[in-house]
Amino acid sequence: MAIGFETESRKLLGRLRDVMASGEAGQERLDKIVGLIASSMQAEVCSIYLFRDAETLELCATEGLQQEAVHQTRMRLGEGLVGRVAKTKRVVNTADAPAARGFRYMPETGEERYSSFCGIPIQRVGSAMGVLVVQSRDAREYTADEVYALEVVAMVLAEMTELGAFFGEGDAFKARHQESVMFRGTVGQEGAAGGNVYLHEPRVVVTNVIADDPEVELDRLRAAVDELRISVDDMLTQTTTVDADQKQVLEAYRMFANSRGWMKRMEADIAQGLSAEAAVEKEQSLARNRMGQADNYLRDRLHDLDDLSNRLLRILTGQGSDTGAEMPQNPVLVARNIGPGELLEYGKTLKGIVLEEGSVGSHAAIVARAWAIPLVIHANGVTTEALNGDPILVDGEQGIVHLRPDEQVQSAFNDKIAMQAAAQARYASLRDVPAVAQCGEVISLHMNAGLMADLPSLESSGAEGVGLFRTELQFLVRSQMPKRAELSALYARVMDASQGKRVAFRTLDIGSDKVLTYMKPNDEPNPAMGWRAIRVGLEKPGVLRMQLQALIRAASGRPLTVMFPFVAQLEEFRSARAEFDKAMERERILGHPLPSKMEIGAMLETPSLAYAPDVFFQEVDFISIGGNDLKQFFFAADRENERVRRRYDTLNVSFLTFLEQLLIRCRTHGTPVSFCGEDAGRPIEAVVFAALGMRSLSMRPASIGPVKHLLRRLDLTELKSVIDAARVRGDQSVRPAVTNWLKSQV
Repeated sequence: MAIGFETESRKLLGRLRDVMASGEAGQERLDKIVGLIASSMQAEVCSIYLFRDAETLELCATEGLQQEAVHQTRMRLGEGLVGRVAKTKRVVNTADAPAARGFRYMPETGEERYSSFCGIPIQRVGSAMGVLVVQSRDAREYTADEVYALEVVAMVLAEMTELGAFFGEGDAFKARHQESVMFRGTVGQEGAAGGNVYLHEPRVVVTNVIADDPEVELDRLRAAVDELRISVDDMLTQTTTVDADQKQVLEAYRMFANSRGWMKRMEADIAQGLSAEAAVEKEQSLARNRMGQADNYLRDRLHDLDDLSNRLLRILTGQGSDTGAEMPQNPVLVARNIGPGELLEYGKTLKGIVLEEGSVGSHAAIVARAWAIPLVIHANGVTTEALNGDPILVDGEQGIVHLRPDEQVQSAFNDKIAMQAAAQARYASLRDVPAVAQCGEVISLHMNAGLMADLPSLESSGAEGVGLFRTELQFLVRSQMPKRAELSALYARVMDASQGKRVAFRTLDIGSDKVLTYMKPNDEPNPAMGWRAIRVGLEKPGVLRMQLQALIRAASGRPLTVMFPFVAQLEEFRSARAEFDKAMERERILGHPLPSKMEIGAMLETPSLAYAPDVFFQEVDFISIGGNDLKQFFFAADRENERVRRRYDTLNVSFLTFLEQLLIRCRTHGTPVSFCGEDAGRPIEAVVFAALGMRSLSMRPASIGPVKHLLRRLDLTELKSVIDAARVRGDQSVRPAVTNWLKSQV
């Protein structure tokens, strides 16, 4: 790159800084900037398009096109060359724009005179903000040096947009981080909550984009990179207990930290006129953009580079991982993703959780359900848009998040929360009365748990016991395998807190999306149907035995209920039961007190177990239907895939017929059976299960009141007639018929 061109680039950035420092209104700034860029690039046209909303770009300023088109010309994401640049976040550089793929002629702009076109994405850390365009009459492609200079300018424009430099009073646009934004995600945990944003990892704010002295910026960058390299080396020397795979990951991390290519690119950015921080962010944005097009291996490597960039930015700005931001009142945690240990550190002070990633079966979702905290996952872009303290509303019923909501949305949401609070007050009055239907049938309602903090809900919710205690949380929140004595002490405290009520302990259910950091990961094409739950326990019997011994010791002569997860066939149950018998014999030999009563059950989460030989139903002490997994395998619909998950209704006639056949088998052999899962806590689904003959349901504590309230008002015999009539008619789902009948009853 020629020194002269570098000097021109720095001059242009200096002029841009002067414009940014001026007291002019946003539109005047934009108008001056496009003139400066056109002059510097010796182009007849320079235009800036910014996103008006997530799908629409608007021409906000131009030098060379018709001024009447400003704020009038709009295009959809992907439409025309400008829309193509915005969608792909890639440069389009062509000497013959009308012949280029995706070209769209905009007659109101007067651009038909210009042949060449170069469009540069305006983006910050992978988040698209708009497009910078230069055009000329001459049929020529812009050189690599010119494109590079435009990318540097686009980086500055992105920071200016982020800081609200183009938006003033009366402008058509609002400054970024000031407008109301709605995110559509996936329901992780139902409920509704309002509060203020608390960012798990606050973004680094870069305010000095343009360098005063490139040499000073180069020295700052090199010193920061040296500090980064030392910290990475320390990570390697201090982690002496990691296995070979983990060490390989850290070595790759160090390789990136020492990458000369990465360093040279940032040095070149500074030579063009960027500050050290802006140079790091520019390369980070490019890496983020490449992640979407990369294969899994390269994506992991780009994530390493992304993380290193964040560390480098924190060193340069002094904004460490602990920014000192105080947790606001009514905090709603916003994060890209979060582990169970980190989430548990926040405690029950959180009013809601919003994640960009995660899954409905993840440990974060499990903790959120245990705490009855609304959780929305897959809220793409929320960590970029949100700032600490921003007002936020979390609608866990619909998977919607309102960031900085307007008065109308806030008012409607407040009404919704007030209605829910009033309903909960009504349910509280039912806490100590049984769930007896009008026909006289009694339904046992139990709660799900996984933490000691959940146990007080046994009394407050009116639950008759714990139908599912998830033991994996104690494994997930640790960096190493817990000791038997630690688990035994914990399980004993759970039994103490239950005050004699039945607690069904599910043995370790890991695999799928619940991965232990200290166990070697198992790369599988479909983890949900792979090496998980009891399959892991039977292949690693030492872990299973240790947990069973801890449970037996915790019981210390009291009744003990244990169930094995994800049992698919008789032999798996028999093998797991044999491990329990071995653990019992070992405890007997050691002289430890044995449980006064034992119940050993299985979770039915695969359709295959429903068709096990009769002897299975005779040998098992009870069955707990794991509805979440069972439904996804019954319908062959991944519950993490929104495109198919919502197509299959729990009240589908086929699924209900399957459940009813299972209930008949259980009654024939006298095998107790319960339904455990999210659907058990949904009142309409719960009463349908009860009408089919299910006499025990296990759900999150907050659902017990609503389910009991509805059950006590219905005659299950009449409801069964409604269900049967829908089947005879050939309805695909009984939901419409049941809903209409319920309206006439309540």
